[in-house]
Amino acid sequence: MNASLRYLLLCLLSFSTLSGCMSVDKVLFQPHSAGLDNRLPALKIAVDNGPLMNSDGSLPEDPFRLFEREVSHNLVDPADSTKFGYMKLTVTSAVSARQGKGLQAFQMATLMVPSLFGVPLEYYRTKLRAQVQVLNSRGEVLGTYSGSGTSTVNVAMYHGYSQTDAGRLADITALRYALNMIRPQLELASDSLRAKLLASGPIEPLPGETASRR
Repeated sequence: MNASLRYLLLCLLSFSTLSGCMSVDKVLFQPHSAGLDNRLPALKIAVDNGPLMNSDGSLPEDPFRLFEREVSHNLVDPADSTKFGYMKLTVTSAVSARQGKGLQAFQMATLMVPSLFGVPLEYYRTKLRAQVQVLNSRGEVLGTYSGSGTSTVNVAMYHGYSQTDAGRLADITALRYALNMIRPQLELASDSLRAKLLASGPIEPLPGETASRR
């Protein structure tokens, strides 16, 4: 390949990465629109990223940000400031892969012209399992609920995402799908969970901590 052809290919690659891809800002942490009919009292949340800590896609804080929005928008009473227990998300397994080397070879051979019409350069795929535990104010587990999710995100001009964003979006979308499987399980158990959480009482504040900061 001569120098001018290599230069053209480099320009096309740069253009696809910097200017021709969709933004993840509006979709990355968007929770599902359907919440519990009988919401739980306010809960402290915790997240264990598990194997996602080793992912090249999502940032360490991404699972917490998604789960925080899921809990506040869909699972607990937003008007309740007194916390009656805990909700913990744990990612128990996760496999992330960057695939489509054949697509890259095809794109390079055709000077990336097909990418202008939606053919991806490559794609990122994440498959994971997660569980959510609900604990009362004494730390006793009231229920454990599990779900799984698989997500595939294309790297493409105009019809996909950049290489930087695609892996991150694949991880978080797979986690969102797992939470979507867990939410109906919480719905079925919400009456019992709410009664048990209220019966155990609110979380005791730490020494020097006021009720408003709990």
